[in-house]
Amino acid sequence: MERCDALARCSEEADRLTRRYGTPALAEARELVAGWMRDAGLDTRFDPIGNVVGRLAGDGERTLVLGSHLDTVVDAGRYDGALGVLAALSCVARLRERELPFALEVVGFADEEGVRFGTAFLGSAVVVGCFEKDWLGRVDRDGVTLGDAVRGWGGDPEALAAARRRPEELIGYVEVHIEQGPVLDDAGLPLGVVTGIAGQSRAGLTFSGRAGHAGTTPMGTRCDALAAAAGWIGAVEVEARAHDGLVATVGEIAVEPGAANVIPGRAAASLDVRHAEDGVREGAVRALREAALRMADARGVAVAWDEIQATKAVPCSPELTEELAAAVAGTGREAPRLTSGAGHDAAMMSAVTPIAMLFVRCAGGISHHPDESVREEDVAAALDATTAFIERLAKEPS
Repeated sequence: MERCDALARCSEEADRLTRRYGTPALAEARELVAGWMRDAGLDTRFDPIGNVVGRLAGDGERTLVLGSHLDTVVDAGRYDGALGVLAALSCVARLRERELPFALEVVGFADEEGVRFGTAFLGSAVVVGCFEKDWLGRVDRDGVTLGDAVRGWGGDPEALAAARRRPEELIGYVEVHIEQGPVLDDAGLPLGVVTGIAGQSRAGLTFSGRAGHAGTTPMGTRCDALAAAAGWIGAVEVEARAHDGLVATVGEIAVEPGAANVIPGRAAASLDVRHAEDGVREGAVRALREAALRMADARGVAVAWDEIQATKAVPCSPELTEELAAAVAGTGREAPRLTSGAGHDAAMMSAVTPIAMLFVRCAGGISHHPDESVREEDVAAALDATTAFIERLAKEPS
């Protein structure tokens, strides 16, 4: 918990926690974690995208990977991502004197949130070999390309493809994470075992109309880009409410020219759609794309749709999930089965290895917010359960 506090002081802003990919704040956090890994006796390195990796050798050649991410959203809480990295490190430190039939690795992924370049899971995408080379040309708001950001903190864009892990060398990937929802808190339970991760679609839309004088342009002749975007945003909420379990969010909007007395000529908006069933999510995305076209046509504006990301729903490994549930039960605690509506590095890691996830209760389900909070006794319970899980795997035939 003290280490979570220490990482929270690594921020781009003095009055709130923001830690984006490739920034000095993230570099500082990464160095802290690397130092704690070395103190725990782990061989520590940075991979070509900037993930920090600590390894404890075992008797076998295969590896069990544990971890989460070190980057944050803007104005973040201190436990999303960071808690999973530090919990993994604490569990491995407990086991460093044990003879295990496999190696243990702790990974602090350098980018999961995707805040700076608009593409989430950059860190784990490299590990599983699905990083797309053209992403290196993506530009942040300051005009810095992703490729330059990788180089800027010691990474190597040319080595990204070679950093992929081979499935045959891995046993699995396990991630401890705050729930980011209210189910455990409402039930009065410290832990939950995750059964799967919802699929996610992200898109960027640009409505292009015609700017004009707010006082002299008649209402009937306007091509108001923001009015079209506003109508579409209302349609997003209607679509989400029409399907059980579907969530859809417009979290960003930018308007040009951005003056009180000028009709907006351009409005750019983001879209985030999630559901545990890919068919429901994909159907909603199609419906919202059609709605954008209708809204634009009705107001005489154009609309461009840029699909940024589409991540399929991912089931957790039944075998690892059962072992994790048994480990929790062995500590004398009850842990319900939950589906994660949030995206996690575990979803990406499933491309190369079986995955399991353990949720930790967070107060009121509040996350991506400074009020994000966990109880010390719940974190202790997560450490006990994760350590027991590793010990159970060590007893299984390899």
